[in-house]
Amino acid sequence: MSYASMLGENVPKRGNRFSRWLGDFVLRLLGWRIIGSLPDVKKAVVIGAPHTSNRDGVVGVACVLALGLKIALMGKSTMFRGPFDPMLRWLGLIPIRRDSAAGVVEQSVAKFKERDVLFLGLAPEGTRHGAEEWKTGFYRIALEADVPIVLAVFDYAKCELQLPLTLYPSGDLEADMETILSHYRGVMPKHPERLSGPLR
Repeated sequence: MSYASMLGENVPKRGNRFSRWLGDFVLRLLGWRIIGSLPDVKKAVVIGAPHTSNRDGVVGVACVLALGLKIALMGKSTMFRGPFDPMLRWLGLIPIRRDSAAGVVEQSVAKFKERDVLFLGLAPEGTRHGAEEWKTGFYRIALEADVPIVLAVFDYAKCELQLPLTLYPSGDLEADMETILSHYRGVMPKHPERLSGPLR
């Protein structure tokens, strides 16, 4: 089965037959596979964890290529200068001004309102080195933009990128966070000693 068939009609897509083949080739080379499903929606916040290694990024990029998924990431606005600007935008990065009166959450929500389609990828742990708490900005973005949260789980024990749940925020942060974290607990990361506090 082609991973591209996992994407519904509404999900933002990019790439071609070669890029999908390349992503699938890298996944097979690494011994990884994609398990689960993505919602057939135009907009979503996608959160990836546990994040303990640069290897997560390699696996993540291979998965995105294999799926043919168009996903955006946030980057500091200072990166978008000169010849780098069009290249970074083509790669899917969204410039965020950290010195703006409107915070990262507000700027991200504005991007959702500006665009017809947008899958925004975020790492709620914020670091590869055992954060004590998860940042909850992703939850506020999804709630205020009225979009679902898609869970992406890196399981090194099974060599799987799992997509086990799509959650629509209820507004009850504590209850929803417990539901989200329950899908990440017990998963083997690349470096278990770097697990974030909520997953230990």
